[in-house]
Amino acid sequence: MSGRVPPTQPAGLTPLSPPRQVVKKVKSMQMFHTPVTSAMQGDRLGICVTQFDPKLLERGLVCTPESLPTLHAAIISVEKIPYFRGPLLTKAKFHITLGHETVMGRLLFFSPEPQRFDQEPQMDAFDLAQEYLFQERYLSGDPATEGDQADGRAGQAPEGRCPRQQWALVEFERPVTCPRLSLVIGSRLDADIHANSCRLAFHGRLLHGLQDKGYAESALPALRVYKLKYKQGLVERAMDDYSVIGRSLFKKETNIQLFVGLRVRLSTGELGVIDSAFGQSGKFKVHVPGGLSPEAKRILTPALKKRGRGGPGEATRQEEGAERPEPLQHVTLSLSFKRYVFDTQKRMVQAP
Repeated sequence: MSGRVPPTQPAGLTPLSPPRQVVKKVKSMQMFHTPVTSAMQGDRLGICVTQFDPKLLERGLVCTPESLPTLHAAIISVEKIPYFRGPLLTKAKFHITLGHETVMGRLLFFSPEPQRFDQEPQMDAFDLAQEYLFQERYLSGDPATEGDQADGRAGQAPEGRCPRQQWALVEFERPVTCPRLSLVIGSRLDADIHANSCRLAFHGRLLHGLQDKGYAESALPALRVYKLKYKQGLVERAMDDYSVIGRSLFKKETNIQLFVGLRVRLSTGELGVIDSAFGQSGKFKVHVPGGLSPEAKRILTPALKKRGRGGPGEATRQEEGAERPEPLQHVTLSLSFKRYVFDTQKRMVQAP
């Protein structure tokens, strides 16, 4: 029996089987053939319930009404079991054992922001006010299971560093009834039982449950897990001392208006702000409030090719810039921002 049963008169009401939301009268209670009016955690109790089919009740929980939540998803702490040799990947499904049930669950891993990697683990609480870094997988630092870390799919943590604590959002295939801080075990029970391998993958504690069936809209936006995005392009040319034209940062079909106002950094050191789209090919205009440096001007103002002895028409085309020469050295520009995984508006955020 889990939880505490409050003092109850024989004629009182008690909920049975929380997923079924069944409420019935308790006619009497006995403990070792002795009538009682109350019980607590650890007691072995016989309950006589009127007008209830016992076939509807399997092994379950008895508790104070509304004290035991039924969850559609949960935030759990995660610690990988060293004997499990496979990776723990975001979007992967595992058998999740918690309370008295084992259900299938899909995981999304995340960790503290890099500057908080060394903070003391909190094993009995979860802070929704903090921001967290999305991970493509659980970071263990084990070369045997992190072999593809170099290709960028192993998460976004700085190379060679692992956080002291990691978490996962678990989305259950069916609702489960379980108290907070319950032990959670993740397994791959579909693995070959004859193989010489551990099927238990991780363990942790249930820190925060999501009870609303529509949790994706009602609760998840409060979970501030973000992905770091990084884009790099080229400065095609300078328009004047305070503006340049960029390219190769966006695709032709990208709505550049969504990026207007975001800051970019030039490889020559200047900070600029995306001002507007420029044409229909994915180019864009960048305003440089502090002006271009002498080095940037030198690179972006190459000497024009000597004109040949062509006719007036050729000279006119060159004057219009139809054959604009490529600079001898490129100036790159980079754009970095955060995108929150559960933000319904899909906004892009940069640090102040």
